[in-house]
Amino acid sequence: MNIRRAGIEDLGAAAEMFNLYRIFQKQQSDKEGAEDYLKERLEKEESVIFLAYDEENRVEGIAQLYPLFSSVSMKRIWLLNDLYIKEEARNKGYGKKLIEEVIRFAKDTGAGGVSLETCDDNYGAQRLYEGIGFKKETNYFYHLSL
Repeated sequence: MNIRRAGIEDLGAAAEMFNLYRIFQKQQSDKEGAEDYLKERLEKEESVIFLAYDEENRVEGIAQLYPLFSSVSMKRIWLLNDLYIKEEARNKGYGKKLIEEVIRFAKDTGAGGVSLETCDDNYGAQRLYEGIGFKKETNYFYHLSL
């Protein structure tokens, strides 16, 4: 298993995984749109993407981070917005390794932390996050407006 940060040269593999992630999130498949979106994020340095590879160098998972900033701590916070492991590669440690790399990256960049959210019924992901050390927030309410 190998985890590495994606660059523009990894766009095809990253877009494939990102498209699968979006399908998992009940979105329509859009390979071209996924590639265009990630290309722009990478070129503008608006996100950081890590890819997980198996022993045969096949991509098995993706983690994508977006930068946020905290006025209170006056530090960057990394939002782990996207985490996806191919169904056939689940329960093999890819998710844990990706998150460990995300945490290492956050520490290396002097960030104040890593934030994430998951659906209330995604118990597998919740167990994974809490097992690594993430704490569930219970004293904040999040609101969304479109």
